[in-house]
Amino acid sequence: MNCAISGEVPEEPVVSKKSGLLYEKRLIERHISDYGKCPITGEPHTLDDIVPIKTGKIVKPKPLHTASIPGLLGTFQTEWDSLMLSNFALEQQLHTARQELSHALYQHDAACRVIARLKKERDESRQLLAEAERQLPAAPEVATSNAALSNGKRGIDDGEQGPDAKKMRLGISTEVITELTDCNAALSQQRKKRQIPKTLASIDALEKFTQLSSHPLHKTNKPGIFSMDILHSKDVIATGGIDTTAVLFDRPSGQILSTLTGHSKKVTSIKFVGDTDLVLTASSDKTVRIWGSSEDGNYTCRHTLKDHSAEVRAVTVHATNKYFVSASLDSTWCFYDLSSGLCLAQVTDASENVDYTAAAFHPDGLILGTGTAQSIVKIWDVKSQANVAKFGGHNGEITSISFSENGYFLATAAQDGVRLWDLRKLKNFRTFDFPDANSVEFDHSGSYLGIAASDIRVFQTASVKAEWNPIKTLPDLSGTGKATCVKFGLDSKYIAVGSMDRNLRIFGLPGDDNTEDSAQDS
Repeated sequence: MNCAISGEVPEEPVVSKKSGLLYEKRLIERHISDYGKCPITGEPHTLDDIVPIKTGKIVKPKPLHTASIPGLLGTFQTEWDSLMLSNFALEQQLHTARQELSHALYQHDAACRVIARLKKERDESRQLLAEAERQLPAAPEVATSNAALSNGKRGIDDGEQGPDAKKMRLGISTEVITELTDCNAALSQQRKKRQIPKTLASIDALEKFTQLSSHPLHKTNKPGIFSMDILHSKDVIATGGIDTTAVLFDRPSGQILSTLTGHSKKVTSIKFVGDTDLVLTASSDKTVRIWGSSEDGNYTCRHTLKDHSAEVRAVTVHATNKYFVSASLDSTWCFYDLSSGLCLAQVTDASENVDYTAAAFHPDGLILGTGTAQSIVKIWDVKSQANVAKFGGHNGEITSISFSENGYFLATAAQDGVRLWDLRKLKNFRTFDFPDANSVEFDHSGSYLGIAASDIRVFQTASVKAEWNPIKTLPDLSGTGKATCVKFGLDSKYIAVGSMDRNLRIFGLPGDDNTEDSAQDS
């Protein structure tokens, strides 16, 4: 007898009390659990209506189609047909998936184009907003307040407002934070694979350095080079002078490329923006200027930023080359969008009033270091603009700070000398007693450290516990007794030094100077 449901001989036969039909136990129990009725007659059934039948061991008969060669061939043909049908269905699914993927890629490409266009429009709008903001007069309520406090005298203008009269800022958006975070992740990954270049100047070579050339770049009536930067890809040196000008100097040819004029007081800081044709300058006239090259090769001012109310001491460029920070004696530092010149955030520390004298981005870009006139070094989280660490111990104003390329060390210069800080443990691990240290600089590989004070000292970098050995002491040949800035050239093949006279001096290996005949010291 066969099961009324499957038509096969049941392994566990049961019979219905009501219908008398024979079933496979597991099949009828599942049907009754799901539907509560007989699958054949439709009568209501429960599990109590099923009676098991005791039988001997049931041996299922072999299917006839497997008992002969033609039957086996037929079975194989059926399985082959089933396999082909399954393969055809998979090919159909693959074709459909490819079409859906192509459509999704097209939509993604279109979305990227729309986002790029919107970003461009946003940047243009920010630029227009920044220009309009600078051109608009002071708000009526501010003018009224100023008039009320003036006791009949003129109210202070926008340039004279104190640190409490800050403009509203857009803030650092989530898109910018995402961009900074992605840059940080990429640079951190690259640093793990970083190797010291084979072309880096050796210690033996640095020991033989001597002055190769001297170039009078600034005016004689107001001598003094206050700041300096080097564009390694083009071997161009930029200097900022007390004579209110900045000079771009082509070292290989020994020629001045351009003189940037526009500031009304000394240029306190100057920076190249990556490998672009943009230059940033900060000045004691409370402004920051963004310069760009024109078709005739000269540089013109593209933006004049007047967000600070006191002398601007430092500018530093983020690793994305899209943003930069300025630090001022008005107790604030500003985070700018470079393309529009718009100040996205103006940050002050509410816990204490300090004047910022130096600033530098960490190589990965998410940490900002600032030095103050109150002998304190502050470390900031750029994303949240929160002060996350504070280093004390110096005496006098912090004049310069520099992060090592490995991201572990911070060097700070002040009137009492230079201190080295371990950023992993947030502690000072070495001190160099050089009074009136004006500048400190790691080379691009992180192998050497340069210090400018009454002379120029070059050290070999090491670990926290190992000794940082002096390599070379270069004399200050300006006669002023004050070297103000020091920078390493590409692969440390030369060292550029600025002093309180008007000359830029190049130190390197004798006979290795490829510049034209230099001018003598004035």
